[in-house]
Amino acid sequence: MTKRVAILISGGGSNMVSLVEDMTCDHPARPVLVLSNRAEAGGLEKAKARGIPTAVVDHRPFGSNRAAFEDALNTVLDQARPDIICLAGFMRVLTEGFVTRWQGKMLNIHPSLLPKYKGLHTHQRAIDAGDTEAGCSVHEVTAELDGGRVLGQARVPIEPDDTSDDLAARVLVQEHILYPLVLRRFADGQRDRIDLP
Repeated sequence: MTKRVAILISGGGSNMVSLVEDMTCDHPARPVLVLSNRAEAGGLEKAKARGIPTAVVDHRPFGSNRAAFEDALNTVLDQARPDIICLAGFMRVLTEGFVTRWQGKMLNIHPSLLPKYKGLHTHQRAIDAGDTEAGCSVHEVTAELDGGRVLGQARVPIEPDDTSDDLAARVLVQEHILYPLVLRRFADGQRDRIDLP
């Protein structure tokens, strides 16, 4: 049975596009919703252009009431009935209550080689630490920030003169390869880890 995928974004949606473009032909999943917390997110128009239903739940009117914001997210998600939720540049930290409800069904892509550099500013932190490589990880989402089981990683060398923007651009290329690959396997019931060179 084909799995239904909801993709949550906050910005331009480049990872969303890579996921959607892979979900064709023999893929075990199909996109049913692109949901953003920002009405101005560029990814919404990209989704609409591909015929995917979109929705916006703006977090700002909820202030610090994260539970109410997540209740509103759940209302929209319940209507879409997803089997899998992919966080693709969704820049809101989700509470334990939300994560628990979707436990085992939610993936995220993070721009570091987890468990290194959870949270923000990952590329600059890798450069500042003198690391020789960086990369990205796709992991299951748990209540611990960027702490769920890693299902796939891709590595990128750090060049001596790299800025964080240079490194981010090269890592993003690998994100667009890794995330669709992991989603395809995840939708097919595979949970074993894969590593790209």
